[in-house]
Amino acid sequence: MDITIEPCEKMLGQIRVPGDKSISHRALIFSSLVEGTVEIEGLLEAEDPLSTYKCLQGLGVEFNGDWNRLTVKGKGLRGLREPDNFLDAGNSGTTARLLLGLLAGQPFFSTLTGDNSLRKRPMGRVTEPLKEMGAFLDGRGGGTLLPLYVRGGNLAPLRYTLPVGSAQLKSALLLAALYTNGTTEIIDPFYSRDHTERMIKYLGGRIKRDNERILFETPLTLQAREIQIPGDISSASFFLIAAALAPRGELLIEEVGINPTRTGILDVLKEMGADVIILNEREYNYEPVADLFIKGGAPLKGVEINAAMIPRLVDEIPVLAVAALFAEGETVIKGAGELRFKETDRLNVLTLELRKMGAFIEELPDGLIIRGKSGISGACCSSQGDHRIAMSLAVAALFARGETVIQGVETVQISFPGFFELLKKTTS
Repeated sequence: MDITIEPCEKMLGQIRVPGDKSISHRALIFSSLVEGTVEIEGLLEAEDPLSTYKCLQGLGVEFNGDWNRLTVKGKGLRGLREPDNFLDAGNSGTTARLLLGLLAGQPFFSTLTGDNSLRKRPMGRVTEPLKEMGAFLDGRGGGTLLPLYVRGGNLAPLRYTLPVGSAQLKSALLLAALYTNGTTEIIDPFYSRDHTERMIKYLGGRIKRDNERILFETPLTLQAREIQIPGDISSASFFLIAAALAPRGELLIEEVGINPTRTGILDVLKEMGADVIILNEREYNYEPVADLFIKGGAPLKGVEINAAMIPRLVDEIPVLAVAALFAEGETVIKGAGELRFKETDRLNVLTLELRKMGAFIEELPDGLIIRGKSGISGACCSSQGDHRIAMSLAVAALFARGETVIQGVETVQISFPGFFELLKKTTS
């Protein structure tokens, strides 16, 4: 599906964005493992969490209600059943990697697959430490590519240092650790997003962080407690940046998760000179939440985004690259090689698509150099099947000269159904 976007002069309103995708995945998985019934409010109703939902159904988990308020009948740690078919993670890397950790602890056979894109994405960084814990996994590429089959059970605690700032890898190991006796120790020098640790603690698990060390004690029983999902800061980022760039920008985004492992976008916007205010701070199930107010018209300047910052804003790099097009001076992004292993090679795709609009952008092995204030024009662009590329191009199109056509925008259903409707509402 294609969409045509005209330039705009304003971004005004008071909105809410869909529920946090990362927390939605974890809420579905952990609520399936409690003793009792859990109500989840505010789940992201999108393709990626739906993949997790369907896989859990394949493992015998029962769900009732709609996605605004879903009831989950927990199976306990030992109550999942052997699936009678492949578990299909669709396009969701989070589904695949977290479920590998969960399946590693199950005393049965299962096979996990995904769509064409997901079957090309690397899984070896997850399968290797799971094998060290005692799980048996194998599949394509020597057990590094989907489809993968898993026979789990009899796992031992692990001491492991994360080689990259991957919350998916960390979460897979913590899920597997649920099925061990002892203390699992994970060294996380990257301080990657910690939604899994917060969820475990909220549901009664003994987990703590001591600087880079995460210590998780098992065995345990997970408690049934209501879970409320805040708005996704990654989804909010498209509207934050659009409002910052609009000459008449004034936008309030309500109930956004501001977990400190995710707020790099706010720090960078403030460093660029954007007028962002955090209001009404509170907490949902150990997750900090706030309303975000941003006012447009402030002149932006180029910044340097280094490797230490990437784990806190990895999903926001595409739209931050768009903001850099309108900033004074040069923006340099380094240490973002992980973006080559997302739904697309995002560094390459961003370079190709933004150049169609006349952007001065240089692709580095692990990042980008973007020259600001050079002006961009409307063009015919493609999402290349990547939801964050589609939405980032839409933000760029709002401030280009002339109309822009973006091809393949149906991919936004992966994380932000209703994105284009909300964009039209705030710009009309």
